[in-house]
Amino acid sequence: MQKRKALLAAAALTTAVIALSGCSGSAADASNTIDGEVKGDLLVLTNRTDLVSDGTFDAYAAEFNKKYPDVKIEFEGVNDYENAIKTRLNGSKYGDVLAIPAAVKPSQFAQFFEPLGDTDDFAEKYRYTAKHSFEGTQYGIASGGNANGIVYNKKVFEEAGITELPTSEDEWLDALQKIKDGTDAIPLYTNYKDGWPISQGMGNLGAITNDPDAAVHMAENPEPWTEGTDIYAIDSLLFESVNAGLTEDDPLTTDWESSKTKLGKGEIGTMILGSWSISQMQAAAEDAGASAEDIGYMAWPANVDGTQYATNDGDYGYGISKNSKSKAAAWAWIQFFTEESGYTEAQGMVPTLKDAPLPENLKGLEEAGVQLIEPAPAPKGKESLLTDVANNAQIDLYGQVYRQKLVDIARGAADGDKESYFAELNDRWSAAVEKTAK
Repeated sequence: MQKRKALLAAAALTTAVIALSGCSGSAADASNTIDGEVKGDLLVLTNRTDLVSDGTFDAYAAEFNKKYPDVKIEFEGVNDYENAIKTRLNGSKYGDVLAIPAAVKPSQFAQFFEPLGDTDDFAEKYRYTAKHSFEGTQYGIASGGNANGIVYNKKVFEEAGITELPTSEDEWLDALQKIKDGTDAIPLYTNYKDGWPISQGMGNLGAITNDPDAAVHMAENPEPWTEGTDIYAIDSLLFESVNAGLTEDDPLTTDWESSKTKLGKGEIGTMILGSWSISQMQAAAEDAGASAEDIGYMAWPANVDGTQYATNDGDYGYGISKNSKSKAAAWAWIQFFTEESGYTEAQGMVPTLKDAPLPENLKGLEEAGVQLIEPAPAPKGKESLLTDVANNAQIDLYGQVYRQKLVDIARGAADGDKESYFAELNDRWSAAVEKTAK
């Protein structure tokens, strides 16, 4: 399962622009609109393979059918979601409802997804609308929101003698060393082999410097891998953790599913994941005979004038395929899922509905005085600037390739060091900034 899987295609090294041919689908059927009759068959594509396999989505569908009995829903959990769906988007068979891949640029939304209405109208009701909007039109609704930071095992920290959560990279490395020296737990587990988890640190862009406009600022910075920036802090922390021997012995054999149980049991101390992971770790802890209360969540170990920040951003948004033959049913399902299913409550996510209360899972951040910040909408004309620069630089910011190389360098499996690799990234980025500006 993979809530926030690698957001860019690994094989292409970047948020590869989908070669999008786009299909016009069922435009000939004038009655097939989101305002039509709620009936028909739906195929829902989701990255939440775990909730498909354990029957959770089927239970949601059963409740939905009490309201809309003339709709038959089938769910398909898709592994390696970003890469798999990117390929399917080049044809017409990508379901009726699907989580919108991050590799689809806002300017491409209309090519694949049914417009839902004016963004201004949706913004009054829902959080995170800017993420799936283009030129004032809404194409998707976020499934929920996540704070970003690090999930950890409280008992491991207690056993290691860690009494205060780290608020800087040095304090972080010191804490991990205490775990290594004082416990049998792996201090930090990278999940290198599965790939997508290693990109989770990107969710903290903006938190390190308290900058809601961090994405645009990074896109316009010719040398972002320079000390003092968000991306430098994110990648430096990973590099230094690996370089100090504070991660798993063999990253080539990591396993996502079993890692949840290991963290729940106290065999892993920390993992860099969004707050969506808390409920999964709690469930894994209970399944392993441990306590859900052992699972904690902390902000990224950084601070601005003594205050820590955590970004709070929307997760995957669900949109309607332009090729769907049941668009009204698809729209009814999206509204039910985001407003009535109980999904965000069960997963401990920030609710999509603005008037719904925040989840219990974020109380730890509140108690620590962490301030939640939401990334600001990009200025008009710059909605995809970060993606465009990353494409031109061939750096998969939300993927796994360049960070796997970072880990390889840090563990001595590839040539170079942090300074040389950051210089290489800056060189590629600088050229891409110049190219994108033309």
